[in-house]
Amino acid sequence: MKSLVTSTVFAAALLSGGSAWAQSLGPNSDGPMDITADELEVQNKECVSIWRGKAEALQGEARLRADVLKAFFQPKPGQSAGAAGTGACGDLIRIEAQGSVYYVTSKDQRVRGDAGTYDASGETVTMTGDVVAVQGQNVLRGNRMVFNTKTGEGRMLGNATGRNQGARPRGVFYPSKKQADAAK
Repeated sequence: MKSLVTSTVFAAALLSGGSAWAQSLGPNSDGPMDITADELEVQNKECVSIWRGKAEALQGEARLRADVLKAFFQPKPGQSAGAAGTGACGDLIRIEAQGSVYYVTSKDQRVRGDAGTYDASGETVTMTGDVVAVQGQNVLRGNRMVFNTKTGEGRMLGNATGRNQGARPRGVFYPSKKQADAAK
């Protein structure tokens, strides 16, 4: 169901978000979050905004891009999601990304997957599906990756265990140019 966003609903969405978008989407991302898409649907009573069509959230060097981004906000005290009320919403809880998901933390670090979730309080991005993480020439593949946006640490999981199983995490790593030059 498509929703026409009127200026009143749009203003309410902006006011209810406030500092909610100021969470850290990536390492060294401390500025405001800028989000754009072809269409925006705001469900004030549910404290949800749905960004459809080449949706992209940017903050510093970090970027989360997908076909659809759904942002879930904490209902303000006295307000419960789904209940009749003003739709007053507070801080960002999470962003769910669906379809052709890309997460970029710098010029040479990027991850793609089928779906992803940014957890604001846990400061993590979880990518699922056919996950491919690239840093420079290095490539890591798996089925699920959890990345801490504050520390930069991550974990890749697969769907299988044991030798010769195709669905285990797999990485191809190249020596850095400095190490290669030093070895000569």
